[in-house]
Amino acid sequence: MKISVIVPTYKPQAYLWECLDSIYNQSIPKSDYELVLVLNGCNEPYNTPILDWLSKHKDLNVQFFQTDTGGVSNARNIALDNARGEYVTFIDDDDFISPMYLEELYEKATPDTVSLCYPYAFNDGKIEKQLSSYGVTDAYNYCTGHKCNKLTSMVWKYFSGPCMKLIPMSFIQDRRFDVRFKNGEDSLFMFLISDKTKKFAFTSKDAVYYRRYRDNSAYTRSKTKREIIANKTSLIKAYISIYLRKPQKYSLLFFITRLLGTLR
Repeated sequence: MKISVIVPTYKPQAYLWECLDSIYNQSIPKSDYELVLVLNGCNEPYNTPILDWLSKHKDLNVQFFQTDTGGVSNARNIALDNARGEYVTFIDDDDFISPMYLEELYEKATPDTVSLCYPYAFNDGKIEKQLSSYGVTDAYNYCTGHKCNKLTSMVWKYFSGPCMKLIPMSFIQDRRFDVRFKNGEDSLFMFLISDKTKKFAFTSKDAVYYRRYRDNSAYTRSKTKREIIANKTSLIKAYISIYLRKPQKYSLLFFITRLLGTLR
């Protein structure tokens, strides 16, 4: 198996079918990739329609898990424990991908290289209007325009989260998302595995990750000041702990940008 596509989902709405359809409609042979779908923190009435969708797409390699334990980190960890691909890519359940996404990412990937796609961010219901202030898209345009070949601060923008890229499983090994955190766990995981990240490659603009911003998502949910401060403090401690274990393996620049990003 070449690629494992990991999708965690919690109380999914109609956007999940758009996500799953986009994974099904990839240009590469279905024998080359699998979908690892994890329904976490809920069961019915969400489980049955997922099983119904899967029954109509039996030619797709699928591993489907349901767990009563909530949390996107736990769901992703379950998927990683079971993934069979040489490479892994993460997709959020309210996002979707272009037909060439997996094919181009795989063409650019090597055992020591993370391949990066073209990000397209939009507000829910307004896909025709691309958000002009999305930092990862800015990074793509800058790096492809300037033919970046070093891990600069612009390239590191891609590594604030696990989506929009294809990662060799050899980078991840037995390392997992930290389930203690409800916010910032994406960036922490990417920093954890960044000791293996030395090379990168960009796809063309045909490999698109469509990032949907919607109200009431986990990303946009408001938090109390106390929650924010406690989370930031714990995250900073976690970053420092990881870095000090192997400072020679981690990028000091990326470490500093992660601390600054947490403080913001």
